[in-house]
Amino acid sequence: MSRVLDACCGSRMFWFDREHDDVDFMDIRKIETRLSDGRVLSVDPDILADFRDMPFDDESYNLVVFDPPHLLRAGDKSWLALKYGKLGEDWREDIAKGFRECMRVLKPNGVLVFKWNEDPNESSPKFCELLSSARFSVTSATRRIGSYL
Repeated sequence: MSRVLDACCGSRMFWFDREHDDVDFMDIRKIETRLSDGRVLSVDPDILADFRDMPFDDESYNLVVFDPPHLLRAGDKSWLALKYGKLGEDWREDIAKGFRECMRVLKPNGVLVFKWNEDPNESSPKFCELLSSARFSVTSATRRIGSYL
């Protein structure tokens, strides 16, 4: 098992080294398609799994990257949805489950990198709405992290 988990790797755009040996690349999708501009989009995770129910033991990773889909409104077969994924109707609960799973697989003193894109056209939830809807408690997360310092 690697030291780093990318829980929603997509086409690995987050990484300079998209084949880094220390990273387990995970996604629920496996896609190989040609976009309308001719570029090939490849979503080819090492581990095919759902960020809401990860197949890992507790406290498995030193670092977890959580970059979930953030689009609410995009055509199912649009290049945006293909490239970045799309939130479902139950997105609030999905994100909450994702945060819980990320924290569960994170080792004590580990780091969670949460990446979110706010769209000025409001096709994605606002960050504060996301945290509120996800029932993510900054206080409890700080308490957990602080107990290891």
